[in-house]
Amino acid sequence: MLAAQLDAYLAEANIQATDKQKQQLLDFVALLNKWNKAYNLTSVRDPEQMLVRHILDSLVVSPHLQGDRFIDVGTGPGLPGIPLAILNPDKTFVLLDSLGKRIRFQKQVQFELGLDNIVPTESRVEAYQPELRFDGVLSRAFASVDDMLNWCHHLPAENGVFYALKGQLADDEMASIPAGFELKDTIALQVPALDEQRHLLKIVKE
Repeated sequence: MLAAQLDAYLAEANIQATDKQKQQLLDFVALLNKWNKAYNLTSVRDPEQMLVRHILDSLVVSPHLQGDRFIDVGTGPGLPGIPLAILNPDKTFVLLDSLGKRIRFQKQVQFELGLDNIVPTESRVEAYQPELRFDGVLSRAFASVDDMLNWCHHLPAENGVFYALKGQLADDEMASIPAGFELKDTIALQVPALDEQRHLLKIVKE
């Protein structure tokens, strides 16, 4: 049932995935559903809704990513980082969260799905000092754009991009992008079976 839905959603979103990747995405949903009962990782309880609101909602960002090294800030159970890592085995994703139970879940996913391109990392973003900076800094439902840029300003490489995944765009939030940063692109995203607005903001340091 879920496998057929996933196939349909991927086709609608024009996203290519191998059979192995599809199985990994389904296995991730199964683990999220299983662990959610004890760990309360997400307010979404239904696996079919997880497929839309977590998996596809993450994957629609994939065509817009540029570079090899990414950090997913405030990733929670690994969103959007884990679905994006499954779809992009050639890219590395550091999954940053301050809650240990979320990191334990990510490590279990890493083990069970055989993902060698994710790095679960327990830290507050302000305290995290990477050895190498990132091509892309991702955040999904993490904070306001203003807070994201202030807290994460030390993370991108010289030509790195901030990728902020937002729902409906608020004028006041867009107007409060701090000095020293430039909004390069605003992309409207279409998530299959989701009748809500989704946007991707691409922001760079000036």
